[in-house]
Amino acid sequence: MALGAGVDRVYAGLKPSLDPLSQLLGSDLERVNRLIVERMQSPVALIPKLAGHLVASGGKRLRPMLTLGCARLCGYDGSRHIALAAAVEFIHTATLLHDDVVDASDLRRGRDTANAVWGNKPAILVGDFLFSRSFELMVADGSLRILEILSSASSIIAEGEVLQLMTQNDTGTTEAAYLEVIQTKTAELFAAASRIGAVLAERSQAEEEALDRFGRNLGIAFQLVDDMLDFSGCQTELGKSIGDDFHDGKVTLPILLAFARGDEAERAFWRRTLEEMDQRTGDLEHAFQLVERRGALAETLSRARAYAAAAIDSLSIFADGAERHALIEAAGFATDRTS
Repeated sequence: MALGAGVDRVYAGLKPSLDPLSQLLGSDLERVNRLIVERMQSPVALIPKLAGHLVASGGKRLRPMLTLGCARLCGYDGSRHIALAAAVEFIHTATLLHDDVVDASDLRRGRDTANAVWGNKPAILVGDFLFSRSFELMVADGSLRILEILSSASSIIAEGEVLQLMTQNDTGTTEAAYLEVIQTKTAELFAAASRIGAVLAERSQAEEEALDRFGRNLGIAFQLVDDMLDFSGCQTELGKSIGDDFHDGKVTLPILLAFARGDEAERAFWRRTLEEMDQRTGDLEHAFQLVERRGALAETLSRARAYAAAAIDSLSIFADGAERHALIEAAGFATDRTS
């Protein structure tokens, strides 16, 4: 398979999938899932109940799959990748719990969010519990290098959340500021999850950095598509309520593009709905029309595909094989959650 095949399949009308990666990792994924369930347990009954609500809600486990897949790509044949993949998923799950509270979200992957069911305080505290569990797994692994990578990622993700609050409700946000938000908030964990595969296998610095680039570019592509889907009506693929970003006043790339390309009446609409948060009946539908009219969705998808292609190119340093093919397919999947 050519390195660009994952993205090319999208253009050819084929549908890239996570199936090759999940099938390749089958038994390892089962072990990760068992460990996740085991480490969610607590004598405080609400903790496993609330955490399990989110963990069991149908997530694709993409981030831990990157840890497992990249470790295999690098020839790792031990068992440490299982606990570290679980640690990556706990970090991700904890950030979701906190995100839903910050965003006042009431739907994730078609189910009520934990904060909608149990309230904000329990959701935040259980998120803290899961962060702690992730660090227990890292410490038990014993690698200071891996602890450094994942702990740094955790702090950068938190910075990204704060940065997003600073750009919210601001139509003057630059594309550079927007990209910084998604690099920190989303792509950082993709990069760390991928990079530790090379660390586990004791591969070269060049291969570590290649997997960091792979994960980082994949994470950016993934988030760009998420932001596009918020205006697309594909709630099943998005995993949250359509229009949540608009209703929250988040200024994402589709909005930035539509704002820059719009006339003064359109810009006044974006300022009223996002800066003043004066949102009226029919405004969401009008926002859908504007991002479509100004080509903002197509442009966002085009940029996502460019980042996915860059992710795929990063794998050129590695030998051809089933692992590389599956990771290429995963990169294609990141930009094809649109139909």
